[in-house]
Amino acid sequence: MRNPVLGGVLAVLGAVALVLVYSSAFMVYQTQQALVLRLGEPLAPVTTPGLHWKVPFIDSVVYLDNRILDLENPSQEVIAADQKRLVVDAFARYRITNPLRFYQSVGTVQGANNRLSTVLNSALRRVLGENAFIAVVRDSRENLMRQISEQANREAANFGITVVDVRIRRADLPEANSQAVFQRMQTERQREAAEIRAQGNEASQRLRARADREATIVLAEANSKGEQLRGEGDAERNRIFADAFGRDPDFFTFYRSMQAYEASLKSTDTRLVMSPDSSFFRYFQDPTGTRPAGSAAPGAQPAPANN
Repeated sequence: MRNPVLGGVLAVLGAVALVLVYSSAFMVYQTQQALVLRLGEPLAPVTTPGLHWKVPFIDSVVYLDNRILDLENPSQEVIAADQKRLVVDAFARYRITNPLRFYQSVGTVQGANNRLSTVLNSALRRVLGENAFIAVVRDSRENLMRQISEQANREAANFGITVVDVRIRRADLPEANSQAVFQRMQTERQREAAEIRAQGNEASQRLRARADREATIVLAEANSKGEQLRGEGDAERNRIFADAFGRDPDFFTFYRSMQAYEASLKSTDTRLVMSPDSSFFRYFQDPTGTRPAGSAAPGAQPAPANN
């Protein structure tokens, strides 16, 4: 029969062993690196992922991130080489490459962000203060970001940090200056637009005047030609009438009387006040048109009376 006291001692020893093993082991993941502290003094960092051991109750473990970390820097005003003020919004990415120095200099990621933000601001002011506004905004931004990254990296090495990249998200004039520049650009564009519009109106008036002059000349020539042709036509008509009258005066008189009847006796409000034995109606009285004695000359057409 087993001794209960021995069993209890073994159980206690097993529990103590489990506690010692649990206190001695620690796990480092792939996204981490660890720093073992023995009575507060740092030992060699652990950068290999997996299970590792430490002295229980004496050593403690501080975990540091092994990934690339972001630093969001607040916007700040920088004076360029041409004395123009710029509002610069930049950010940085960095990695902890020396855990021991990092722990001894800044301690935590928040402390590293504070120290690195100061370093980044100083590098921004130095580099951008040596270049003109146009170089920062347009011409040399890539080169300037590389210079800022190099300068920040030299100082960040004292904290066990390696700056991977520095980017200028925005570099522009302050709001008041931007509005003034915008207003000046708007005024300049409006002036150019008004000048172009005035030139267009001048060209339009010039073309319109030329077209009107040419149209007047064409119309005058056309009217002159038309009057000339109309005169020639009237002369030809009168010649034809005279020739027709000379060949057969009686038929010509009859034809002209028929035209007068057609023009005078239309279904309108026109009324004629004439004597029935007038020579105008001679063809109604005699088909041959023989006019009575004392009557008017052949072809005479009394004027109609309008009511």
